[in-house]
Amino acid sequence: QVQLVESGGGLVQPGGSLRLSCAASGSIFNIDAMGWYRQAPGKERELVARITSGGNRNYADSVKGRFTISRDNAKNTVYLQMDSLKLEDTAVYYCNAYIWVDTTTPRGNYWGQGTQVTVSS
Repeated sequence: QVQLVESGGGLVQPGGSLRLSCAASGSIFNIDAMGWYRQAPGKERELVARITSGGNRNYADSVKGRFTISRDNAKNTVYLQMDSLKLEDTAVYYCNAYIWVDTTTPRGNYWGQGTQVTVSS
C-alpha cells in the first residue's frame, strides 16, 4: 500500500522558518500532483501549495512570497519551505498526492497523517 509520511513540523517564533518534507512509499507506479494543505483549530482544511508532476506551482494567496513548494521525483518527496512565518500559519499541515499504483488502477488520492506547525512568541 501507499503511505505518505510527513516530517519537519515544530514550534517556531514569528518571522522564523521551517521546512516540511513528505515522502511517498509503497507500491507506486507514478505520482501526479503533490501538495500541502493545512487545518487550523475550528477552521476547514485549506490548500496551501500544490505542484504538478511537470513542476507547475500554485499557492494560496496568504502564503505567496513566503512559502515555496518543490519536489524530488527520484525520491517521491515533496517539500514545503516556509519563511517569514506568522502566527496565523499555525495549523496541522497535511501532505497530499495523487498516485497511480499500476497502469490499470485509477489514480488514488492519498493523505499523510499531518504534522503540527506552531508559530508563537
